Amino acid sequence: MEEESGSRIFAMCGTESNYLYPVLPLLPTLPHPNNQGPAHPAYTAPDHKAHLYEWWVHWVEVHVASLVCALPNPMDQDSLPGSSPTEPGSRRGHLGPYPVQARRLTCSSGMNSGRLQVKIKRVCPRKRSRDGLKTQATPAGRRWSSVPETELTPAGRRAGGGGLPRCSTGRRTSSTMAEEAASLEFCSDSEDLFADYDSFLEDSSLLAKLDDAEQNERQRATDQLDGKHDEVLTDSILDAIGDEEPLEDLPPSQLQFQQEVRDQAKRSRLQDGHQTSTTSVRKEAGPETKTEDRTRRRRSVADQLKRTMIGNAVVPAGVSRTAALKETVVSEEMSVAVQAMETVSTETPDLGPFYGLPTRVKDLMMDLRGISSLYDWQQTCLNLDCVQQRKNLIYSLPTSGGKTLVAEILILRELLCRKKDCLFILPYISLVQEKVRGLASFGLELDFMVEEYAGSKGRFPPVKRRNKKSVYVATIEKAHSLVNSLIDTSRLEDLGLLVVDELHMLGDGSRGAVIEMTLAKVQFMSKTTQIIGMSATLGNIRDLQTFLRAENYSSDFRPVELKEFVKVNDTIYEVDPKEENCFKFSRLLSFKYSSSMQKMDPDHIIALVTEVIPTHSCLVFCPTKKNCENVAQMICRYLKEEFLQHQEADKAMLLRDLKDGGNGTVCPVLSRTVPYGVAYHHSGLTSEERRLLEEAYSRGTLCLLTCTSTLAAGINLPARRVILRSPYVASDFLKRSQYKQMVGRAGRAGIDSVGESILILQDKDRSTAKSLVCAPMENCYSNLMMDDGKGILSLILSLVGLNMASSLQQLQDFLRWTLLFVQQQHLCAHKSLTEVLQQSLDFLKDKDLITAELDGSNLKVTRLGKATYKGSVDLTLSDLLYKDLSKGLEGLLLNSYLHLVYLVTPYDLVPQCRPDWMVYFRQFTLLSAAEQKMSAAVGVPESFVARKAAGQTVKKSVDQTVVTRMYLALVLFWVLKEADLWSVSERFRLNRGFVQTLLSSSSAFCSAVLLFTQELEELWPYRALLTELTRRLSYCVKAELIPLMEVAGVMESRAKQLYNAGYRTLTHLANADVAFLTRTIEHLSRKQANQIVASAKMLLNEKAAALQEEVDDLLTKPSDLPLI
Repeated sequence: MEEESGSRIFAMCGTESNYLYPVLPLLPTLPHPNNQGPAHPAYTAPDHKAHLYEWWVHWVEVHVASLVCALPNPMDQDSLPGSSPTEPGSRRGHLGPYPVQARRLTCSSGMNSGRLQVKIKRVCPRKRSRDGLKTQATPAGRRWSSVPETELTPAGRRAGGGGLPRCSTGRRTSSTMAEEAASLEFCSDSEDLFADYDSFLEDSSLLAKLDDAEQNERQRATDQLDGKHDEVLTDSILDAIGDEEPLEDLPPSQLQFQQEVRDQAKRSRLQDGHQTSTTSVRKEAGPETKTEDRTRRRRSVADQLKRTMIGNAVVPAGVSRTAALKETVVSEEMSVAVQAMETVSTETPDLGPFYGLPTRVKDLMMDLRGISSLYDWQQTCLNLDCVQQRKNLIYSLPTSGGKTLVAEILILRELLCRKKDCLFILPYISLVQEKVRGLASFGLELDFMVEEYAGSKGRFPPVKRRNKKSVYVATIEKAHSLVNSLIDTSRLEDLGLLVVDELHMLGDGSRGAVIEMTLAKVQFMSKTTQIIGMSATLGNIRDLQTFLRAENYSSDFRPVELKEFVKVNDTIYEVDPKEENCFKFSRLLSFKYSSSMQKMDPDHIIALVTEVIPTHSCLVFCPTKKNCENVAQMICRYLKEEFLQHQEADKAMLLRDLKDGGNGTVCPVLSRTVPYGVAYHHSGLTSEERRLLEEAYSRGTLCLLTCTSTLAAGINLPARRVILRSPYVASDFLKRSQYKQMVGRAGRAGIDSVGESILILQDKDRSTAKSLVCAPMENCYSNLMMDDGKGILSLILSLVGLNMASSLQQLQDFLRWTLLFVQQQHLCAHKSLTEVLQQSLDFLKDKDLITAELDGSNLKVTRLGKATYKGSVDLTLSDLLYKDLSKGLEGLLLNSYLHLVYLVTPYDLVPQCRPDWMVYFRQFTLLSAAEQKMSAAVGVPESFVARKAAGQTVKKSVDQTVVTRMYLALVLFWVLKEADLWSVSERFRLNRGFVQTLLSSSSAFCSAVLLFTQELEELWPYRALLTELTRRLSYCVKAELIPLMEVAGVMESRAKQLYNAGYRTLTHLANADVAFLTRTIEHLSRKQANQIVASAKMLLNEKAAALQEEVDDLLTKPSDLPLI
């Protein structure tokens, strides 16, 4: 009977509630009455404590049901120690705010057996009155002896059934929960435990019972041990518990309670001088001592029980247990990763669950990217000693090798573990937008910001966030301005990691000079910022290592094998550097050509492409934009009719999307080629057309693209076969780096087992092509001295303006951190760097950009110089821009955008445009009188345009730059009025791609001019005017679509779709359901929908955080407040 009763206790406790876990540490002292074995496999107890055990059997039976329902439980219920999976104690459950099903408690004794049907259900969450619900809890002042023989549970009273018989003190009573299978109901809703509920804590008699039971046990044990001084009786039953090993299988709440019990027992022993209380000591103790002992024992048992159960009850029940556990796991793993990074060594290459990151990141990689594992080279690179020790690193691999993933993991490690901001530099706006979309989902899940710095987007300096870190994804030019702003505000130390994609672009003209300036400044000003460079293979990689003080990791890994071929006439050769002439015969073309086909396609392009399409994809690189269109049309002319049937519905939908994006107009070439799955891709397309064609190619709707070399440097569009129509770009022979970038697009990871590239050669180019396909990679050289030293002039101006240098010597010290210094023997053969610096300083002083003392010391920037470097304006044009803006204030036309548009039309696009004088005159006559007057004021009168249109000579000299700039301003003016690139390009007989370029360049330049005017007080009227103009030029759509187009990757046609579907604001889009969005918007994949929603949420969070930072700044007490 006793063994079954013991099992009943554990079954009830383990099955229904862990609210009783805090009392379980007491059970090791409870005996089996006949001393025939423990009541539970985990516990043993001496025989002399049988009386206390008898009380516990009854107490648990009577109180367990009330405790299950009265106390909310937000924590897990782990299996009781020693219970098997089939025992009730091994089940898991939860109460509180979670769904609770009917549970059954099986209770048995030696004489009777029965089942208690306990139904726990939710009722109305209104507070319930105590008058209507009487519990079995006794009033506060009553003692055990005065409790009635029968007490009713709440459900028992409601049901009108009998109560539970109470065991009388001093004898064993066979308890049954309900012989007639009474159905008891309790409420488990998560109302306030201490409000209108009768609760466990209100039953103060329970604590008295606990005290009395302990006192009686102590007294009985004392009587038994009279005269037996060799036996030891401790002060409290807690001491027996304190020596036991912790029960590791129990929940945290019980383990904590058990630890407190052990600690209390130890303190008790220490207070008594580590002396045990023998029987003789007990006899000598007076009443006061006994009272004091009883009080101390109540603190050690009753109060701790009460306090622990309160702690369990007051845990907020509204918090999702799953979310809480997930957050705990992530935070613990991040803590482990942080500690590992702080104590990193070469002996521990793996820093954490996922390369120093929480397992949650690995799950996100799988969910968002489909990446389940890393390549071997990626694992090796992430575990390099220099990476673990946060040294600078350059790693070089072929195109499509997976370089970006390594950089992203390092960025996430910096954001999450070291809590530092990161800067990711990419060469093109399209790549920046793609990366922002890709990282936005990670930012939302892992709680960091993703900020876009491209075109007109970006804030200088960036918002300083207190609680979140940011990754700035920026173009080359925007990254330089961002670093300048961080240095200017003494915040560069917040930048923990800087990643540069396409590091080999250091040798690419003026943009390379900007990269070099950015990296040199970061190295010079911050010793804690790590620099990671991703590069193609270079011949002089050691120069770059010296420049960046970096290690190098190189690999020739490609996920898909690449086979390179060349075609001469009708013969195909495989590229093999081991061969004497680099070429090894492979095969002859077997495609049969008619005489007309041979004349139209002498290079056999049709034969080469039809070997792979439409089953596989193909890219054909052409030397010019016009050639792209011609080749696409020529291929379609000779394709078979079955090509029209391949994904016919999707191609029809693509044409409709192109028509919608062009406001009812589709390019005639595309309208003929798209039905065959063929299209062209070059800068002559609008950004909307490029997006639609790239998405169609990625999903297989299009199987062939004819393109220029710019596609190879843009977003990743791999193909089974890549064909190079010619070894030329325009009239220039290909560089090896360009060739490698193009052929690197061959082979799609996870789709193809091999990629092929075929270079079409003429006999005259055969010898030259050998160096192209077999020669080592080109060297990379500094461009600070290119274009008459524009780079070094800009560098000196910003160094002086940022107070990084104020003398010639300090400038020389800084130059030691540049690539130019590393390569000075090669680049400065005719004059030293000191001479170069001196000449540059003289030029800047002549331009009134800096001032200096007679001895060259105390260098300072002028107001114009400060405006120039802060606005990133070409310093050779800064004085001209200042004059134009100052002159504009004399008669600024405010009832039209024309004057402002003229002032922000980029100077560098003037050489690329030749006005059509008839069009010029026709559009000029459509201007208002005020607009024509404004045109004459800037230097373009109507008479001049009329004479040029009539073909007459003009004797009066006119600045041709001003005339052409005014022509471009008219183009922009009409774009703003009509918001339609197609109609404007037709109106001015310009390529629509050029109009698109003009619009985006003007938007960026307008943003630069705005920063320029903010540093010059006399130009204050422009600040408000240019802010709105920048916004209009950035999107150039109707005002209602601008909020949607702020989201990365959302173009005009997509914004129209979203707007028509009811998503009118950024908030609408951020709260959109992805599944519903996919069903509502045509040709929107789930991945794209996820990225759009994530980007919208990120942008919304960014705006909210910026506003919150402003509020915090306003409410923060100034640190320099005068003291009273």
